[in-house]
Amino acid sequence: MTNAVFRSLVLASAIAALLSPAGQAAPVRYSLDAAASKVGFETRFGPDAITGSMPVAKADLTVDFEKLAASRVSVALDVANAEASFPFAAQAMKGPKVLDAADYPQITFVSTAVRARNPSEAQIDGDITIRGVTRPITFDASIWRQQGSESGDLSRLTIRLVGTINRSDFGAVGWNDMVADEVKLDIRARISRD
Repeated sequence: MTNAVFRSLVLASAIAALLSPAGQAAPVRYSLDAAASKVGFETRFGPDAITGSMPVAKADLTVDFEKLAASRVSVALDVANAEASFPFAAQAMKGPKVLDAADYPQITFVSTAVRARNPSEAQIDGDITIRGVTRPITFDASIWRQQGSESGDLSRLTIRLVGTINRSDFGAVGWNDMVADEVKLDIRARISRD
């Protein structure tokens, strides 16, 4: 079974569970499985791409399946332990000209609104803070049950958030003659009901 087919079946099962009377409940708190979650990023470096990841320091997630707009997300990333596909890129990224991990050890995101696009996809607006500068951002979000879960079991979910930032908006302008301004973010988080 392909990943796309499995995801479609999982989403259909989750939707059915959400529409059943048992699936309609109050907001549910979830805990992040940091070891199984990945905050990935990509930017251009001339003709090549610099990719990398950043660990999640902490997360607070509440999902309201009945009223998605009442859902909330708050995440802090560990800048000092970020990794990149080029060793020198990781060092430069954490240095004072880009993310300045010594003075700003975390990147934070706090949601301000959640809007459903369809039963399995949403847009999440929020404020992201990098280098002490806060700017609005919108993530495209999708959610599905984890592989191996039983139909209707919403205790273990996977969330994917995709968005972009311009690093110059946050004063992270080092090496702008070699590294692109736009940074793509791709976050995959596994969560479990508390």
